[in-house]
Amino acid sequence: MWSAEPAHGRRRTSPWKLADLSTYVWVDDEHSLTALCDRLSSQDRVAIDTEFHRERTYFPELALVQIGLGRETFLVDPLACDVAQLGTVLNSDVVWLAHAAQQDIEVLQLATGTTPRNLFDTQIASGFIGMSTPSLSALVSAMLGVNLSKGDRLTDWLRRPLTAAQCAYAANDVVHLEAIHDKLTEELDSLGRLTWAHEACREALGRRQDSSSDDAWLRVKDARSLKGESRGIARAVARWRDERARHLNVPVRRVLSDMALVSIAQQAPTRSQELLGLRGVDGRLSHGSDASEILEVVARGRSEVVELPNGSGDEVDKRLKPAVNLMTAWISELARIHRIDPTMLGTRADVDALLRKDESCRFLTGWRRDIVGSDLEDILNGKAGLSFDGKGHLRLIRS
Repeated sequence: MWSAEPAHGRRRTSPWKLADLSTYVWVDDEHSLTALCDRLSSQDRVAIDTEFHRERTYFPELALVQIGLGRETFLVDPLACDVAQLGTVLNSDVVWLAHAAQQDIEVLQLATGTTPRNLFDTQIASGFIGMSTPSLSALVSAMLGVNLSKGDRLTDWLRRPLTAAQCAYAANDVVHLEAIHDKLTEELDSLGRLTWAHEACREALGRRQDSSSDDAWLRVKDARSLKGESRGIARAVARWRDERARHLNVPVRRVLSDMALVSIAQQAPTRSQELLGLRGVDGRLSHGSDASEILEVVARGRSEVVELPNGSGDEVDKRLKPAVNLMTAWISELARIHRIDPTMLGTRADVDALLRKDESCRFLTGWRRDIVGSDLEDILNGKAGLSFDGKGHLRLIRS
């Protein structure tokens, strides 16, 4: 039901105040959520955040959805109502305001089957005015002069009822986003960078949310350095581990540790005794069928030919690798000059893509080409070089 009281008691008759800007309303039934979705669908913009846990599961467990609308904040309880209803509004013309939204996007996709069609990520946008991936509290303090309570980040959001402190902390994650959006939009527009921010937010939405089990080995520390047969075994065992963890809905480390996976890839055991003697391999594998399954996977992995994906650096012509340092240095210098977060301007993966002549390289299109892409092509083609200006900075010299 609609409730202006916190979830822990529901006895209060007056709404809770948050920074004198908002009240929060607890939503915990289908009818109230439907009414909220109907209201949201007519808005130009809506602020959103989520709270979730994934420490004990493979898939994140959605615990709370915070919705900010003007001076109101709604706390939606996904344990009491089906938040899939939000999917229709997410996939509409509404602009969704969020901060550091990448994980929220993943969680919302799992819960609703879709992601926001239009996203304005305040952390991404702030990178175009010289701030480097600021926390929400740092951004609110810098732009609004408001100091947010740190609260308890490690609180149990799945507990019911939530405390008043939990509700206040959660609501504060969205209550200031509209004001931040206004200020960022104004400043970005004055700098001629608003379209850059919108483009970067679209890029964030375009990133793949559901990673494949075939790519699981790339998320294992030290696996990328493996060669030949060991690389094939690593991919095969990581794929098996990921699929098993998905099926059981447990963290992958509960199935097999990273250390054990790399040890298996390096040693390629053929017998259970060899497997159980490897570093990091848990004695629990001696029970059940896991050990025999892993040995079968190892045998299949021996024959797999695995190449590192584009952007990993292995496939870049070694003769061009000295250019990497020059390019990254100039990217950093231009980021300083233009007051842009260097990671927004370009990453090592972008440099590698340019060296490979990858047509999808981000330096070749849009605002990045205007700022840095043409310079990097000239450096690569020997038409430009770098020198120190005597004041601690770099300058580009064209031949």
